[in-house]
Amino acid sequence: MAFLKRNWVWSMLAILFFLGAAYWLIGKIQYRNNVMDVEDYEPISTLKVPAHKLTRAKFPFIDVHNHQWTMPIQDLDKLIVEMDSLNMGVMVNLSGFRGKYLEWSLDNVNEHYPNRFILFLNINFENLDDEGWPNETLVMMDEAVKQGVCGLKVYKGLGLTDKDNEGNRIAIDDPRLDPIWAKCGALGIPVLIHSGEPSSFWNPKDKYNERWLELKQEPGRYRDPAKVPPFEQLMGEQHHVFRKHPETKFINAHLGWFGNDLERLGTLFDELPNVYTELGAVLAELGRQPKTARNFLIKYQDRVMFGKDTYKMEEYYTYFRVLETSDEYFDYYRKRHAHWKMYGLELPDSVLRKVYYKNALTVIPGIDKSLFGE
Repeated sequence: MAFLKRNWVWSMLAILFFLGAAYWLIGKIQYRNNVMDVEDYEPISTLKVPAHKLTRAKFPFIDVHNHQWTMPIQDLDKLIVEMDSLNMGVMVNLSGFRGKYLEWSLDNVNEHYPNRFILFLNINFENLDDEGWPNETLVMMDEAVKQGVCGLKVYKGLGLTDKDNEGNRIAIDDPRLDPIWAKCGALGIPVLIHSGEPSSFWNPKDKYNERWLELKQEPGRYRDPAKVPPFEQLMGEQHHVFRKHPETKFINAHLGWFGNDLERLGTLFDELPNVYTELGAVLAELGRQPKTARNFLIKYQDRVMFGKDTYKMEEYYTYFRVLETSDEYFDYYRKRHAHWKMYGLELPDSVLRKVYYKNALTVIPGIDKSLFGE
């Protein structure tokens, strides 16, 4: 009898446990069904404030950071129509490459729109141990400038993934590269250099990382500290190059990855008068700190240029709105870069003109100044 009672009690407890677990699980499922991923959450703001959605820049501008990957064979007519609608006077194609590709790109531009496009040269830094380095590359740079090239673009592979013949990482300030930087200064062409990535790419991929969504969607952008140098080391190598070559002008791409620390970028400007920057793909950093960013751009109005990076016509509209208006609380165009809202800086016209075109005219040779009333 006692055995039956014990079995009955254990059976009842098991049933109650099962029912409780089922109830808890059903609750979890119901809760989950009412929870969406942050990637899907797109609330429509109920805020009623003035909005000025711009599709055309107030002044003609020079995009100093663009990539047109098929320029040797590209039909430029459609691109020019879009540029005209945006009020883009000149586009700088940083992906000029070298050799025949560069020659064909220049031919296409010169045949159709010689005053609307500027090309930069790209070189292979992994050749630095080959016989003929650096003389062959220096000759190539001479010839490229004679053909019409107006600058050198350095990709982020230098410092991160480029290796010498021994399989060692090539540091940005490797002394074997000094002749290249010096040659740019001698030729009077700037170096637009992209070094490193946003510092958050080195941080743990957890709930505290403001780039978590980008790292989730683009996992290859995570920088494993066990595989690549720390962020601060890369910045130190880059700044060392700037200091070693004061006669060369450097355009430090993407606000030098200091868009989240404008005071530090200002300190760099104060120390190094040969350093400039541009806004490609980092406008969101300015749009979330309108007071600080506005003050910064006014103070360093001679050092910042307009840049966009990836070309998509509609995305320029957000640039115009941030730089020109006083609008509040509006969306950036790419959520993984900015899950926060944008605010307009309402820059003075005198500053806008410098950011849009005057600074580029000062730094980049070969641009037709008449397009900008200069």
